[in-house]
Order: sequence, then structure tokens, then C-alpha cells
Amino acid sequence: MELMPTAAPLDAAPRERPWVFGLLIAPMGVLSNGLIGGALFFLLLHQGVPTVRAAEIVGLLNTPQWIYFLWSPITDFWMRRRSWLIASATAAAVVMLFAFRQPSLGSPAAVALMFLSACLGQLIVAASGGMMGALQGVRSRRRAGSFYQSGSLAFGALAVFALVGLSSRLQLGALGWVMAAMIALPSLAALAAPEQPVIEGRSLGATFQQIAHEFKATFLHWGALPYTLIMLFPMCSGSMIQILPGLARDYHISDQQVAWINGPLAALLTAAGALAAAAITTRIRVPVVYLSLGLVNAATLCILWLGPLQPMVYFVGAVLFLFTIGAGYAFFTNVALEFLGGSGKSGSSRYAIINSLGNIPVAYMASIDGICAGRWGARAASGADVLLSTLGATLLLAWFLSRRNQQKPA
Repeated sequence: MELMPTAAPLDAAPRERPWVFGLLIAPMGVLSNGLIGGALFFLLLHQGVPTVRAAEIVGLLNTPQWIYFLWSPITDFWMRRRSWLIASATAAAVVMLFAFRQPSLGSPAAVALMFLSACLGQLIVAASGGMMGALQGVRSRRRAGSFYQSGSLAFGALAVFALVGLSSRLQLGALGWVMAAMIALPSLAALAAPEQPVIEGRSLGATFQQIAHEFKATFLHWGALPYTLIMLFPMCSGSMIQILPGLARDYHISDQQVAWINGPLAALLTAAGALAAAAITTRIRVPVVYLSLGLVNAATLCILWLGPLQPMVYFVGAVLFLFTIGAGYAFFTNVALEFLGGSGKSGSSRYAIINSLGNIPVAYMASIDGICAGRWGARAASGADVLLSTLGATLLLAWFLSRRNQQKPA
């Protein structure tokens, strides 16, 4: 038995519309990449919140993306996943609007409301993953992964631009309406998502028996181990995105140049890389492509590791890194979908677990890179990332190449 059949059609089914996933993930791109990971720190400092307190708030609001598998199973029940996506995006937008209506975004009430909004937003990720898992064509899945990542990055960058640009012109309450609209409106694209009826007509016992079978088929066998290691190993973690702005001064880059390279240009490059990944042939297995991209991405960091501390070295290294990490992100989603197999009844729950595992390397590599930069200088951060990423990608690539004619067993 194979979780992802070798006979799966290459072409997208006429109604699968993989492009729509670039819009389905947009609400979470606005929440996560746009506000929490982008504009919030600026907005908090703009309101006079101390730097340490602002950093603590941002760190707290990032917590849901590591633990959302605890409440994501709800999106597999009662309603269609696209209905859950619209409902959760709307609820997240309303809660965020109330957060922006507080006197300060640093107040306990505002932080609590933003945390709740972030938790609701993670249901968007789970629902999107479950819907992608229902796609049948191999090419559909790859294109969906590319649009999914590029949409998240592009809408996140748009949100940063809007929130920072309007912060000096609008009151906090008015800015909340802008934020709420950017979260809620893109979710309406779910109406164009592939039809996915709720699985009904079974007893409660039969339903849980099916769910248990699906979890076993995904996780509880030896064939799942290399996929789990892909999620946990550091290649294509993208943690250097968080470190690059802090390294810029060592390369004699001005603050304005840092803002452009790691802001609009970074969003454009990563989104372009994610879209370009869709052009890679479907004849090569997804894990092989992903791990190969991990090696290419590590090679781009060699420019920063081994090159002189000069502006051109930073610019070339950052541009190549950002483009290749965008492609890597797209194929991370594709690996997650292959790991998932079919959605069945529990697709959103299983996707949430897989995606949560994939967020772990981002956290530990950011810590490792930051420690190395603090102790041994700017080059050390890139060097540590190169060595660990290359080691992990090489080991797993050798395993998959030795079994190049096998699909993931169930």
C-alpha cells in the first residue's frame, strides 16, 4: 500500500486550481509575516513600548505556530475546510480589530487579543494544508506549494508596507480596520477552492477508526522516519533571514540599505524563488529536489562565510540566499504534502503536526546562528548554517537517492 500512489496524474485536474492557495494563505501571511514577524516591533516602539518588552511580545505571539496542532483538529470536523478557513480568518480579523482599539498595543489586553487572533489564524494554515492534501495531480501539488509560499511572503510584505507606511497618518483604531480588512478579505478566495465535502454517514466509532488508520499510515511506520528527519534537520530553515539584518554593519551596509534588502527586496526574491520552484520537473522526487535545494542554499551562504566583509559580498550573498530559500520553502510544503499523503478525514490535523515539526529548525538554527555571530563574528553565523545544513542535506539525500525508485510507503 502506498500513501501517495505512483499512478497519480501529473496534470492538474480542471477544478483543482492550485493558484488559489496563494490567496488562501494570505490572511495568515498578513498576520504572521506582516504584523507579528514584521511591523509589530516597529509599531510597539513607535508607541513608546520599551525594546525588551516589545521583543517579549513578539516572541510570545510567535508561540502559536509551534503548538497549533493542539487545536487544529477542529478544522477536520463539522464544516468543510474552506468554511473553516473563512470563519477563522473572519474571527481573527475581528479580534485583531479589538486589539488595535486598545490604548496601546503593548497593553495586556491588546497582547491577549493579538495572541487569540494568532491562535485563530493558525486554523487557516491547518485548513489550507488539509485542502492541499486533497489535490490529486502531482503537478497540482507542486504548484499549490509554490503559490502557497509566495502568497504568504508577498501578502506579508504588503502588510508591512501598509502598516508602517500608514502608522504616521492613521490613528491606531483606523489602522486596525486596515489590518482586519487585509486578514478577512483574501479568505473569500476559499469560495473558489476545490470542493471538499465533509465525510459523513459514519458512526463515531467508525470515524475515529478511520482517523487512527490515517495517522498510522502517515506517522507510524519506518518509511515515515526520513520524512520526519527532513522536518527536523536544518537545511532550508531560513533562520538566516532573521540574522542577516544584524550582520549588515559588519559588511559596511547602511541602515537604509538594510531596510530595502531585507524588506521589499527580500519579499520579492523569496516569492519569486517560490514561484520559480513550480517549473522544476515532476520527474524528480520531491525530497530529492528539496534536499538538493538545501545544498544550493547552503552554497549561497558560503559567499558570506568565506568572502571579505564588503558591501558587494553582502548584497550578492543575500540576494542568492533569499531567492533559493524561497524555492526551498515551496518544496518544504511539497515534502510536507508527500509526507501527509491524502487528506482523508484528518488531513488538517496531520498537516498541522508536520508543519509544526518543520518550524523547530527555524527556532534552534536562529539561536545557533545568533550565538555564533555573537562569539566569533558575522562570518561564523553563515559558516555554522552552511556546515549543519550541508551535513543534514547530504545524509538524507544519500538515503533518498539510494531508494530513488521507491515512493513513501504507508
